[in-house]
Amino acid sequence: MKKWIGIVVAGVGVIGFSGSLREAFAVKPFFDEFVATYVKADSNDAKDKAFAEAVEKVKCNVCHEGKLKKNRNEYGKALDELLDRKTDAEDKEKIVAALRKVEARRVDPKDENSPTFGDRIKAGKLPVEPKTDTAASGS
Repeated sequence: MKKWIGIVVAGVGVIGFSGSLREAFAVKPFFDEFVATYVKADSNDAKDKAFAEAVEKVKCNVCHEGKLKKNRNEYGKALDELLDRKTDAEDKEKIVAALRKVEARRVDPKDENSPTFGDRIKAGKLPVEPKTDTAASGS
């Protein structure tokens, strides 16, 4: 009996783990298109190099905050309105169109004087500054 319980527990663990992997990598194509669209890896410009390094450092947190991928920053929320991770992950044209459309949105939607996401990206900055408060971000 104990053997069967162990097998069932192990099976549930494997299923749960594989489900969490699928969830974490489900929108990798979104990140890949962000990189292809905005990161100039071969540039000698210091601003471009700094931006590429920042994107590489934060990876998923270009759109997310904290460890849970369901927690999105303002940039991720804006993209989430336009893209569905299940149906749009393979549609490069739709992903790029969404990235371009979101460029015009303000970092702080409540402040008409805040820069747009596109303004920040053109300045060599991430669309949203990553949260440094680890308690707030769930880190």
